[in-house]
Amino acid sequence: MGISVGDKLPDARMTRMGAEGPENVQLHDVLSGRKVVVFALPGAFTGPCSTIHLPSFMKTADQYRAKGVDEIICIAVNDPFAMTAWAKSTGADEAGISMLADAEGQLTNALEMAFTAPHLGLIGRSNRYAALVDNGEVVAVSVDDPGVCDISTGEKFLETL
Repeated sequence: MGISVGDKLPDARMTRMGAEGPENVQLHDVLSGRKVVVFALPGAFTGPCSTIHLPSFMKTADQYRAKGVDEIICIAVNDPFAMTAWAKSTGADEAGISMLADAEGQLTNALEMAFTAPHLGLIGRSNRYAALVDNGEVVAVSVDDPGVCDISTGEKFLETL
């Protein structure tokens, strides 16, 4: 399928931490009636994900909100425990970045965005991309080449809006 402007994001079961622990949510419900920036990356606590990609959206969060974005969501093929710990350790939670775990890779696989780099210990992870999604429809998207962290960063993606 890939991800392109005009596409509706496929519905997928995602997981996030709630007040009572992990809770499943349907991506469709999270996106419905809202303007959301969704960005995906290979994994919590990994190199460029922690030093470049996530921080870039933390730095630009207010600029996205000024453009009418209701929520900024980080997605990775991780469990919700790792995503929550990562958000706390980086300050992403304080910056208002929401974390959704694509624990089963449902969204990643439906979008054909799976990224595998066995030499790094990354199997079945997500390639990097950023998308502006309005009521579930992709209105802007940037997809990095596998293993690259460039056009899907917060700063670069903001330039496309």
